[in-house]
Parts: sequence; structure tokens; C-alpha cells
Amino acid sequence: MKVSRRDLPYVVSQGLSGGTTVSATMIAAHRAGIPVFVTGGIGGVHRDGQNSLDISADLTELGRTPIAVVSAGVKSILDIGRTLEYLETQGVCVATYGPSKEFPAFFSPSSGFTSPYQVCNPDKAAELIESALSLGVQSGVLIAVPIPEEHAAAGQQIEEAIQTALEETSAKSIRGRDVTPYILQRVNELTKGKSLHANVALVVNNAEVGSHICCALTARSNKSKSKSHSQTSHSHIVVIGGINVDFIAKGKSKSLEFGRTNPGSVCQSYGGVGRNISDCLSRLGRQPLFISATGRDSHSEAVFNHCRHMNTSGVTRLEGASTATYCAVITESGELSLGLGDMDIHQQITPQYVSRFKEQLLSSTLVCLDGNIPVSTIRYVCSMAKEHNINVWYEPTDSEKACKPFLSDAWKSLAYTSPNLAELCTMNKTLGLQTPEVLPSSLEQLLSLAVALSRPLLEHIHCLVVTLGADGVLVCGEHQAGSVRLQPRKDKKKRKLCAVHYPALKVAARETMNVSGAGDSLTGALMAGMVQGQDTDTCVRMGLLAARLSLASPHPIAHVLTAHSVDPHRVPHNSWPPPRFLWID
Repeated sequence: MKVSRRDLPYVVSQGLSGGTTVSATMIAAHRAGIPVFVTGGIGGVHRDGQNSLDISADLTELGRTPIAVVSAGVKSILDIGRTLEYLETQGVCVATYGPSKEFPAFFSPSSGFTSPYQVCNPDKAAELIESALSLGVQSGVLIAVPIPEEHAAAGQQIEEAIQTALEETSAKSIRGRDVTPYILQRVNELTKGKSLHANVALVVNNAEVGSHICCALTARSNKSKSKSHSQTSHSHIVVIGGINVDFIAKGKSKSLEFGRTNPGSVCQSYGGVGRNISDCLSRLGRQPLFISATGRDSHSEAVFNHCRHMNTSGVTRLEGASTATYCAVITESGELSLGLGDMDIHQQITPQYVSRFKEQLLSSTLVCLDGNIPVSTIRYVCSMAKEHNINVWYEPTDSEKACKPFLSDAWKSLAYTSPNLAELCTMNKTLGLQTPEVLPSSLEQLLSLAVALSRPLLEHIHCLVVTLGADGVLVCGEHQAGSVRLQPRKDKKKRKLCAVHYPALKVAARETMNVSGAGDSLTGALMAGMVQGQDTDTCVRMGLLAARLSLASPHPIAHVLTAHSVDPHRVPHNSWPPPRFLWID
């Protein structure tokens, strides 16, 4: 069967065989991760298409699938002018390959129409394709290659045969998918095989041009990867933590009543504190190694498919185990009402498993641990950090798990931690220090308490990032030039301590989609700023912008998150609430 996009479901469901059109080949190539493919010619708008609406699915596929197609233009039996207009409407970038912008007409290097653009060699074509793919515009590129001159001489005879064949299709009422095969066969008969020879010649030529373009594209990709590696090798990050499938249920009424069905919406996303932070860092161009564990089940298949942009080579998949799942019920205003989690798989992130990545840990500039991993693993990494002077960031995840490093002296090897106020209380309580039974409600009292609880931890931990929800974030640590020094000192001289409070960026309650990833987004973006060498003010504001994007997204880490979207310099200076400086005695 001739198989286009519309035919794929039927052919697959019936177990049939088929020959794929350009549109179906684009789908297959894209699913397989192949960025370029070569064909003879693509389909287009048929002659009299303005009345028949006979338009090839190849054109719409080029408008929605990011694949580069190398062809001899469109078949000359089609309406080339209207085809080019339709490609423009679909947002397809069209370029002629060679010294001219003349758009080829399959059997002829000239059609009387010009391409919008022209690429003169494989490197320029590869540069165009690379740009199109990197922009993420989700449309294709058409590289039109003229037929070699030595085979173009028969073009006029072939064109006359095409006109004869077209008249015959009209007279015989041949329509739809039968038109092209009939015309090609009839033209071959009328030209005594010259059209077939020309067809073979242009396909061979297209394949040669396409292979040169692919070699150039691969060379550019390898060069880009090498450059990226050299830029990031000094700032390598390892994240060790949980990965789960999240189900977020949001109520549509002001209050939720337990014991009955409440109106609301439910969506599935992918979370886990470690995964979220790694996701955030990856979207900001840092590409950390993520170490975790999942089951070998349908949930893990979905997770790995969703996390293709991340380095998940450190995630083990275990037979007979269940991938972690989490269900959050949140109110209409976005506050967490109830959370349920099946997190047993996280206990498989053992010291023995993590030790497989010792080389990456030792070469890293920052290791992030989330509170889901076992206490033994936290101690293992902290002992390595103490011995090899590795900077470790501990993200507590919740009040119950905040105590884990503080059950021993492991916490003294931490460089950073990012608790909320309740988690900070747990840390102090675990160390035997006095904490209040009830947290204060006013901002002044919250800041005063956060400073007091941070003080004993700063005896060993370099910097605390205390998240205060809607009240923003308090950064505590060593004073430097009116702010907090984020980069640790190599020496252990006595430090003068301070704190800086940054108010949160406001998000309307109706715009709040998901509260589960805001803190992780803040932490990940702040880390990204740190390893880029940004100043403290820029790092924190990157985090606040990432948190705001997360709150307005159904996903813990917003899919629109990019380095551009968290650039504080794009936000007018007067839009930022002024930070407040505090000394710590």
C-alpha cells in the first residue's frame, strides 16, 4: 500500500506492508532520531488544486515535523507556484542547493520560480538545518537540488509527455492517489524510458548531496558538543535523588471537603526533587549527571521518554520494582492540601550503586543530594566530600527528611542547603537546639527566626538558602561587598555573617497551576547561576524567575524554561522588590 500519515494507523493495525510517502517517512525518521532524509521529489499542490483542494500531505508534514528533506524540488506534474506559496503558509524554510536561487522542477533545473533562500555547499546547508533544529520551531526544511545538467536535456520532451498524460487522466477520470502513478508510468512510455533514466539520475544525485550535507551536519554537531564539553567540564554537576510520576489534582472550589468527590482537574507530570533540579539545570544548559532509580514498568517508560533532554545515564531500572509515584491534592489557590507518595524505590539509591560514579563525583564542582535518598548514601557522599573537598548541596525535600545529614557529623561536610522554615526547625531540633512549637505569622518574625536558626548551621555550612514561600527567600552566609558570598572559600578563616531577604515575584492565585516544583526551580536556577560565576543577586533572581514560571505551569519545571527566560536583566529594574540586608551576630 501507498502509506501517508493518514494510512499509518490502518496499515499498522492490520499488519500490512506499505511504501511510505514523504510525510510518513518524515514521521518515521523523526521518531527514530534521524534529522535528514533524501527522496526524489516531494508532493505538492496539484494542478487545478485551487478547485479540487488536492494538496499533498507532504506539505503539511513539512510544516509540523522538524526534519530536513533533500529532494529535486516538487514533481513537475504539480502546480509549483502554489506549492511554494503553501510551503510558506506552513512555515517551511525552502532553499535551493547550488549557485542559483532558481527552484528546480524535478526533471528540469528551472521552474520559472525562485526559492526564498539558497545554500551553495554542504556546510551552508548543514548550518541552515542545525539552526532550524536548534530553534525548536517544529517545522521542516526543504533543500531543493537541481537535476544534473547532463540529464536535464530531456526535460522539454518529458514536460510535453507530462501534459499529454495530464490530459489523459482528465479524460479517463483518474483521480486522487492514482494520478501520480499513472502519469509517471505513462510519461515513461511516451519518452521511451528517458524519464526513468532522468529519475534515477536525480535520485542518485540527491543521495550524494544529502550524504555530504549529513557529514557536514555531524561535523558541526561534534564540534558543538566538544565546545560545550570544554565550557562545562569545569562546572560539572551531579544530582542524586528521586524521580517520580506525579498526579496533580487541583480543586475548583474555594475549599475541599474530605469524604466526598470535589470538582477539579487532574493532570499527570513528572517530578521527584532530584529529577526536578536536574531538569531545571538541563533546560538552563548545564546538563548534570542524574543518579536515581526506577522500576522497569510503564511509568518508567513514560519518565524516560519525557526526560530525553536530560543525562539519565545514572538512572538504574530495576526489575520487579515500582517507579515512584506521587499524588498531590491542591486547593483552588494552589496550596497543598494532601500528598500521597509511593517512594520505596528511592531506597535502592544505595552507596554501592552511587560508588559506580565515583570518578564523576570526584571531578564535579557541585553535588546535589535530595532528602529522598537513604541516610547511608548521604553519609557516603559527605565523607567523600570531606576527603576530596567537594561542594555538596542538600535539598531536604520535607520536614521529616530534613534531619538525615544531621543524624551524624555528615552535615558538617555540606557546603549548601536549601530548607524551608519548617525543615530548618527540624535540622536544629535534630542537633538538640531549641526551636519554636509554632511558626510566627508576620514577615519580621519569620526573618528573625530564620536568621536565628541559620546561625548554628553556618558554623560549618557555607551558605543557607531559606525558602519562605510567598514571602520569598532568605540567603544566609559570609558577608561580601554588601551581599552574601556564594562561592566557598578554600581557607577556613573566621567569617562575618549576614543575610539578604529577596521578596518573591507575585503570581495571581488564578494563574497558579502547580506548587510542587517552585522550590526546585529556584534551587536549580540558582545553582546554574553559581556555576556560571554570576553574582549572588543575579543567581537569586534567576531562581525567583524560574519559580514564577513553575507556579504558572502544570509541570514542576516549566517547559518554557530557558536561560533567556530567567535572565534578570530582561526584567525592568523597578519591577524587582528591593532586597533587605540583615547582619547575623
